[in-house]
Amino acid sequence: MMHQAHVTIAGAGFYVPPRVVTNNDLSQRLETDDEWIVQRTGIRQRHLVEESVTTTDLATRAAWAALDQSGTAAEEIDLVIVATSTPDDRFPSTAARVQHAIGATHAAAFDLSAACSGFVYATAVGSQWIETGCFRNALVVGVDVFSRIVDWRDRRTAILFGDGAGAVLLRRTEKPYPYYLSLGADGSGGELLRAPMGGPVSMNGTEVYKFGVRIIPSLLQEALQALHLTIDDLALVIPHQANARIIESAAKKGGYPFEKFFLNVDRYGNTSAASIPIALTEALQQKVVREGDLVAMIGFGGGLTWGIHVLSVYAR
Repeated sequence: MMHQAHVTIAGAGFYVPPRVVTNNDLSQRLETDDEWIVQRTGIRQRHLVEESVTTTDLATRAAWAALDQSGTAAEEIDLVIVATSTPDDRFPSTAARVQHAIGATHAAAFDLSAACSGFVYATAVGSQWIETGCFRNALVVGVDVFSRIVDWRDRRTAILFGDGAGAVLLRRTEKPYPYYLSLGADGSGGELLRAPMGGPVSMNGTEVYKFGVRIIPSLLQEALQALHLTIDDLALVIPHQANARIIESAAKKGGYPFEKFFLNVDRYGNTSAASIPIALTEALQQKVVREGDLVAMIGFGGGLTWGIHVLSVYAR
């Protein structure tokens, strides 16, 4: 829960597969329609992989995009962390495959599993290695291919998920900047959202909705109080893109202006560990976030797990 740290987001990038599946496309095989999906989730379309595309493929493309955007050579990377619930193999890790694919020959590499909270957990781990002085540059990737673990006959879950990858380059700064980190878990809620080995995703939508609406404002209030800041001091809140209604209700519950929350779930669906870095990259591209700004990334999902990470962008 440090209030300052020598860590910044030096760059970000993402990749989604080109195949777009709209709500109308899903209505051809599910008892649903566009209006029903949009009203309940805010999702209008999602990107899905072709059969030959792997989790590593998506992660590698996102990693390259983040390196290009940050102006960093792969040889400068000290650590690669991939947050995913859908690795290609039990081992080697997706991170090790990405490390090899991009040529990060000096980097350690490992995967991290915390479902939809995975990216926040992974940036937390990467930033701590940087703060201790062990590493200077850490590449963190969030990637998931939920189309391979969803039951496409179950409209409760099939309408929600998309495939994609996002990445950030965390870098050590010369001086400390505002920083806050808090992670949590409650394994007693594990049955509310799970994907058993060899089985499809199952979810208690009502309880997961309540969880999201409760945890987002709670984490945000906790962080702002610890940093002695107000919501106006943050350039943007980037929550996990699970469901537009969850984010809208959470902002209202906390009394926070909805325009402070970045939302792109309508175009990508819930991409699990990839959703926050995809949203962050789009915010940077749209110049909603600029050099030196503070952002709050909030993850929540299966485990149950949750976390908030407040840090600067493009600090020096």
